[in-house]
Amino acid sequence: MNVFSYNYTNYIFHIDVNSAFLSWSALKQLREDPNSVDLRTIPSAVGGDVKTRHGIITAKSIPAKKYGIVTGEPVVKALQKCPKLVLVHADFATYRECSHAFINILNKYSPSVQQVSVDEAYVDMTGTEAVYADLVTPDMPFPICVANKIKNEIRDTLGFTVNVGISVNKLLAKMASDFTKPDRIHTLFPYEIQKKMWPLPIGDLYGCGKATADRLMNIGIRTIGDAANADPVMLSHILGENIGNYIYYSANGYGSTEVSGEYEEAKSYSNETTLSSDLSSDNYDADIIPVLRHLSESVSRRLRRDGVFGRTVTVSVKTTDFKRHSCQMQLDNSIDDADKLFTYSKELADKMLLGTEGLFIKGEKIRLVGVGLSKLDDGSYRQLSLFDDSFNNKSDERTQRLNKMADEINLKFGKDTIKKGRI
Repeated sequence: MNVFSYNYTNYIFHIDVNSAFLSWSALKQLREDPNSVDLRTIPSAVGGDVKTRHGIITAKSIPAKKYGIVTGEPVVKALQKCPKLVLVHADFATYRECSHAFINILNKYSPSVQQVSVDEAYVDMTGTEAVYADLVTPDMPFPICVANKIKNEIRDTLGFTVNVGISVNKLLAKMASDFTKPDRIHTLFPYEIQKKMWPLPIGDLYGCGKATADRLMNIGIRTIGDAANADPVMLSHILGENIGNYIYYSANGYGSTEVSGEYEEAKSYSNETTLSSDLSSDNYDADIIPVLRHLSESVSRRLRRDGVFGRTVTVSVKTTDFKRHSCQMQLDNSIDDADKLFTYSKELADKMLLGTEGLFIKGEKIRLVGVGLSKLDDGSYRQLSLFDDSFNNKSDERTQRLNKMADEINLKFGKDTIKKGRI
């Protein structure tokens, strides 16, 4: 490591847990059985059950990455690449526990911590040089010395590793944390952009999606450096003003320095499932109801947990050729109740699949179904219809009390300990 001190006005860390879900699942398995294999050392992934063709890969070990396995791909495809891939189911209770412990450590080092997901956060270390002066050594200048202490404390006390990216803004810190993994510290200061960032493929630029990257590569812009040195007017003409400007300025290292200290609230709640067998007009009536019911209850449970309501219901499907279709409905009143969400989602599914222009009429079959609720609020403003009566209001209140009681029981004794009865 070079022996010198950095001299910038801003110092922002991006701290990212390495293979978070996989690492946290591995820790739980080792706690329960110390003699078990560490999932992080073998080709493994968090995903569904291949026998039911359910789910996608949501996290992978570094050995699994060597087989070309990527997050977001179907489990079946991943197993084709690596037949010996070890699969484990998601465990969100464990993930929340590990995430809270991770953020608690970061809060010890700075009053400005912005959690952006369960496994990553920005930390503003600006102005803390004097606080951590005792950590500075000739080989470990500020702020690398602090990053090293944070990284090691997380590894030694919590049992999982993180990458720390350091720079003067959030964009460059995020890019730095994605460099070589695991358990590493990387800097990407302005003077390092040309050497470290510009040679990377344009698709590696944070915020540049696949479609945008493909369009840029079609006109010869293959690296981040190509975009940085391109004509910004030309980029705006091809990509639109907003995206074009973002690509140009991001490629040149410009980004926000604001670390808000607030965990960004969810803008929507949704859940989806890959079906064990394709859905068609022949089995729709029998198979769609339990699927929509399950998804509606899952979404409703999370809404009630966070105390929010939503007014836009969305049903999405994926056909057997992996094309996604969706349909939305705007409600007069925001909801959080599973029964209401099921009723509206069934109406949308019928329209999208069975209608005169429905997918079944076009000969399509469905392999995935999703239900979501957006346009969120806290439920403090609820319109009353002229046709509402005291009975309906009391019924809603009774339903809310029963939902709350069921949530408390399930939280204490485990998911699905108590379920609603159906006729």
